[in-house]
Amino acid sequence: MARKEPAADAANAGRLKQIALTYKMTRKADKMIGLVLAAVGIGTFGVFLAIGFLIDHPWYLGVFGLLVALLATAIVFGRRAERAAFGQMEGQPGAAAAVLDNIGRGWTTTPAVAMNRSQDVVHRAVGKAGIVLVAEGNPNRVKSLLAAEKKKMNRIVADVPVHDLIVGTGEGQVELKKVRTTMLKLPRVLTGPQVTATNDRLRAMGDLMSNMPLPKGPMPKGMKLPKGGPRGR
Repeated sequence: MARKEPAADAANAGRLKQIALTYKMTRKADKMIGLVLAAVGIGTFGVFLAIGFLIDHPWYLGVFGLLVALLATAIVFGRRAERAAFGQMEGQPGAAAAVLDNIGRGWTTTPAVAMNRSQDVVHRAVGKAGIVLVAEGNPNRVKSLLAAEKKKMNRIVADVPVHDLIVGTGEGQVELKKVRTTMLKLPRVLTGPQVTATNDRLRAMGDLMSNMPLPKGPMPKGMKLPKGGPRGR
């Protein structure tokens, strides 16, 4: 029992530290976060407390309102923190790979399956919706990368649907913050065993990452491929 208590205290301290760090990071991009959270928390609690006085149960509604206020504040904080994080990642090379890394269970992602010297890059995700190629970079240049990658996919896994997305804010593109929801909305056409078989075939094929190590997450600005390195296929 004595051993479990310090472990629980350490976990709680770590959680509080993480929340504080997230708040600081969010506040850099969202200066109003403190006022918004205070307004949501106090406003929600005030409404329930007022109802409690009206029906002559201020203690009951007050306690319940406090719990609801904490929940509402947490939800708003989470959404604004997520929005701030996407805002900071927007436009950074490799940002889409970081999003795909956290898409959730059922998806296998492989960053940078194709790339050119201008740092235009295509990432791949495999799930029950099939294969999704996610490109980031200059829209005109990534189209050729996507076309070459889709052609290769059709040769190796012709029976699996291949979707493609270009990350950006222009017409026909998908904003970084909407990449995950867009992929999750795709119709599921493969079974679990089919997804496994597709991944096995793609691994046997190999990809750019097998030959050139790259850091996970957003790639540093100014990073250049070595001369003679692999080009987008």
